[in-house]
Amino acid sequence: MNEAVADRRAPTLVKPLAADLYEKILAVASVVLLACVIVAVTRGQPDWPKIPAIVWAHLATIAVALALTPLMLLRRRGDSTHRNLGWVWAGSMILTAFLSLFVRQINNGGFSLIHVLSVWTLIQVPLLVVAARRHQVARHRSAVRGMVTGALLIAGFFTFPFDRLLGDWLFG
Repeated sequence: MNEAVADRRAPTLVKPLAADLYEKILAVASVVLLACVIVAVTRGQPDWPKIPAIVWAHLATIAVALALTPLMLLRRRGDSTHRNLGWVWAGSMILTAFLSLFVRQINNGGFSLIHVLSVWTLIQVPLLVVAARRHQVARHRSAVRGMVTGALLIAGFFTFPFDRLLGDWLFG
């Protein structure tokens, strides 16, 4: 009897674990942004001694997240390597957001709108980790895509205006 009931159920549609087009775009955008950061930092070498340690730490943690993002989005998922790299990625995102709260060279030492995103990241990254640990694949995937889109790429784009450090180094 149970077999007959099971046969009549609608098939469950599960999104494949492979990267879709949007995730491939996010991966490429992460590589491009990382390349821009590397070029900007290299071009800014004469100013390096003037840069506070907190800014260097922030740049280092964001570079780790940007470098891991394409790996996480394009390689096989759900295995131990994915989980281990995920812990490093999540840790770098948390540390980047935390450190950004102490980077206040603009706004006369006050907070700016970008700091709202930092607080959001401090809340969201633990939630996406919890979703992964509970095997809530759709929730985890959606949260990661949101973090990469907003906290990495959109926030990263806004670090390159001409009046900001990386923008000055890249375009100056």
